[in-house]
Parts: sequence; structure tokens; C-alpha cells
Amino acid sequence: MSAKGQARTGLTELHLAVLLFGGTALFSRLIPLSALDITLLRCIIAAIVLALLVKLSRQRLRLLRGKDYLVALLLGVIVSLHWVTYFAAMQLSSVAIGMIAFFTYPVMTVLVEPWFTGSRLHLRDLVSGLAVLLGVILLIPEPSLGNDVTLGILVGVVSAILFTARNLLHKRHFTAYSGQQAMFYQTAVAVLVLAPWHSLDAGDISNQTWGLLLLLGVVFTAAPHALFTSALRYLSAKTVGLVSCLQPFYGAMLAWLLLDESLTLTTAIGGTLVVATALFETSQSHKSQAPKKNLG
Repeated sequence: MSAKGQARTGLTELHLAVLLFGGTALFSRLIPLSALDITLLRCIIAAIVLALLVKLSRQRLRLLRGKDYLVALLLGVIVSLHWVTYFAAMQLSSVAIGMIAFFTYPVMTVLVEPWFTGSRLHLRDLVSGLAVLLGVILLIPEPSLGNDVTLGILVGVVSAILFTARNLLHKRHFTAYSGQQAMFYQTAVAVLVLAPWHSLDAGDISNQTWGLLLLLGVVFTAAPHALFTSALRYLSAKTVGLVSCLQPFYGAMLAWLLLDESLTLTTAIGGTLVVATALFETSQSHKSQAPKKNLG
């Protein structure tokens, strides 16, 4: 396949992966279970499928170093809390608002990463942080935790903080492993973390709910991670980052089409501020990481 054909294939895989990632939000409304129970069952199914994908691709499940198991354990704990708060945010508010609140994470990453890398924080990053803060404020119907939407936004921001921590930790200590290997360990650990806290009885779950859980675990969890990993082979990090910022848009459109969720004007303005800032910061961060040409 030519380089152009590979790029086209990678872009198709990437958009499909981001569309499926956006679609995960719908299950917070479609599955009549708590956020914790949805996450637990999702992780059980995804861990099994990811283990099979690792074996079919002839990769090894065993980690290279003993200390990597401790990193995998910490990553799994963070992922379990991130996914529970992710679903809870949308159950409390709406798919669109929950996803917009969660998508404050690209700017959080830009603001926090310099503490880990020793790089300089730019004025534009602080301005971006203020823009995202303004966007989130516009989402809030009233400044009271007694309001479910406000609480959902707060929980969505907590989910973003957890996701930022997970990404920074993964980047620093776990990049030696493929997406399937890394996500297998994270979902498997999440099962161990969440299992003692579940409140479900498998016998009470309807066949329709089981079908939705299988769809979530296989098509909307394991498959997009495999597609995302495949796309990374053909596309630049900048392209991957920019397309990933479409996730709230895809999620909001799917919620509008399938769940009949509507957006208020202030939600649309706040969401546009958050997503546009995420797009800007993603673009700028990759520009700054690109190697400078030698003009001399």
C-alpha cells in the first residue's frame, strides 16, 4: 500500500475510533445500571476481548519488568475511577454536557505537564485555561451542588483530572507496550478494584441489557482501542490529537440523533469554547514538539 493509501486508511480508522469513543457516552443512558456497575461489566468484557486481541496479534501478555506491574496497578485504579466518574457525569447531566466537562482534559494536560517535564508554561496556555473555565461556567445552570447538572459537570471535571493523570503516568512509564496490552492490564485491574463495590445481581439483568453491555465492551471499548493503535502507525501525533478533539461533537450528535437530547444556546457556546480551546492547544503543543528545520 502506498504512503497516501496508508494515510487514508489510518484517517478512516482514526475517525471510526473517535466516533466509537464518543458513542460510549450513550450507554450511560441506555443501560439501566449504576455508573459503577456499567464500568465493572464493561471492563470484564473488554479485558477478555483485549487479551484475545493480544494473543491473536502474537504479542505477549507478560510485562517486561517487575516494576511495570506496579505501574499497571496504579493505571488500572485511575482508569476505574475515571470511567465511573465519566458515566456518572452523563447520568447526572446529559451526554453533551458530561462529555464537554470531561474534555477539559487536553488543556489540563498542557497546564500540568510542565511540572513533570520541566518545560516552560506559556501565557497562551494560561489564557486557554481561562477560556475553558469560562466554557465550563457557561454550562452550569446554577451554582449549587443540589442541582444534578452542576454536580454532573463537577464529576465530569474530576473524570478529566483522572484521565490527565492516567495519560501523564502512561506516557512516562508505560509506552513500551501496545494499546491492547496496556488497556488489557488497565481493564483487568479495574475489575479487581470495582468488583467488591458492585450492587448488581447477574440474574436480574435482562437479555437486552446484556446485549448493550456486550456492545459497549466489544464494539465501543476493545474495537476503538485497536483501531486507534492501528491509526497511530500511519498518522502524525498532531493529526491524531486534532481528530480526537471531535469526540464531544460526535457524542453530542449521536445523543441528539438516538436519545433526542437537545442543546441550549449557553451549552452550545460553552461547549464550543471548551472544544475550540482543546483543538487550539493540541495544535500548538504539536507545533512546539515538531523538530525545527535547519535554515543555516
